[in-house]
Amino acid sequence: MDELFPGSRPKQKIAAGDSAPLADRARPNSIDEIYGQSHLIGENGPLRKFFQTGRFPSVIFWGPPGTGKTTFALIIAEAADYYFVRMSAIDSGVKEVRQVINNARKLQKSGKRTLLFIDEIHRFNKAQQDSFLHAVERGLITLIGATTENPSFEVNAALLSRCQVYRLLPLSDDDIRLVVERAIGHDSIMSNKNIIINDWDFLLAISGGDARTALNALELAVMLAGENQQGEIVLSREIFEAALQQKTAQYDKKGESHYDTISAFIKSLRGSDPDAAMFWLAKMIESGEDPKFIARRMVVLASEDIGNADPFALSLAVSVFKAVEVIGMPEARISLAQGVAYLASCPKSNASYFAIEKARECVQSGVSLSVPLHLRNAPTRLMKKEGYGAGYKYPHSYTGHFVDEHYFPDDIDDIVFYQPSLSGKEKEIKSRLENLWKGRYNKDSDGGAIE
Repeated sequence: MDELFPGSRPKQKIAAGDSAPLADRARPNSIDEIYGQSHLIGENGPLRKFFQTGRFPSVIFWGPPGTGKTTFALIIAEAADYYFVRMSAIDSGVKEVRQVINNARKLQKSGKRTLLFIDEIHRFNKAQQDSFLHAVERGLITLIGATTENPSFEVNAALLSRCQVYRLLPLSDDDIRLVVERAIGHDSIMSNKNIIINDWDFLLAISGGDARTALNALELAVMLAGENQQGEIVLSREIFEAALQQKTAQYDKKGESHYDTISAFIKSLRGSDPDAAMFWLAKMIESGEDPKFIARRMVVLASEDIGNADPFALSLAVSVFKAVEVIGMPEARISLAQGVAYLASCPKSNASYFAIEKARECVQSGVSLSVPLHLRNAPTRLMKKEGYGAGYKYPHSYTGHFVDEHYFPDDIDDIVFYQPSLSGKEKEIKSRLENLWKGRYNKDSDGGAIE
């Protein structure tokens, strides 16, 4: 436990001394100095409202590293004049929690409120979480928990019901840049140096939405670079790589390399090469690509290039996307890899893609779009009197749950938009449709071969 009992250090202040790491020295002192998280601290954000009233509920901040969980706890403690106690779930247990609660009782008698900040609260087991449940319930302590894991899975339901859960999002590239520029301009050490960053793309890529990572990289690079003859400290890609002992693929998330790489990735999936697809996935991950962007493209591919050749592919792709949302990086890389391996190995068909494109072209060509009377809904007596729904044949009333019916507009003959391929599950679909709709489908045609 870092903080605090009577007779030890005073309440931790937000400001840090010159000997502290840059990430601590540059920590915001108010919510107006925080970049990102506008959904929480924007004009109508819930945290903004709490700061205005000075009253705070118990909160669990859920989000990836370097997004402001600890900073929010410190600013809340300072703004509302809490007695701030910080502990880590890694090296604290029930004994330490009980000490905090006993101390909170003493402080409460003198009118002082206690804020207990628990870092990595998901590492506490049920008994440890239960140890402060009643203190939270009675308002003896205000709890702020920080977790990188989904609290729905890791925090007891009873405790969860007594806390507000706020999700912190990875910082955007623009946010990270503002954080770094503010540190260079305002930090007591950095502001005395003439720092020039020559490769913002690299710094933003390795940061991955994590402000602490960006500031640590900046500090290490400045220590390594030294001044040139003009008194400048020029931070190039090579300096960052040397400082971090890390090489990252050349990658501009807004430039040509971004589009080239995602193109190679999709084409490898489409071409049923799981190894090449995994290579491009690894490049994007190591380069700091947004994992949700990757997952979204996989969902599109599952319908566009696999379709009904393996209908499960879409379900898996959507599940991967949800897993990326719920878990976050770095663990989400495993879910992405699972999806890539499956989608690349699936049988392929673009029949569904071409079916909707052909149907759209038909609709746009100016054909009749009027719905035949027998297919219209008839919820009122007047509509029934007008013939709506008259003559409709209910398929379930016929053998095999099928009846040969005309479902197009009256003046349009049946048109084949969907040509199932001979790949995977679609081969069965093709056979069934050929048996149902005699003469409509070309038995020799492979719908997936459409170019």
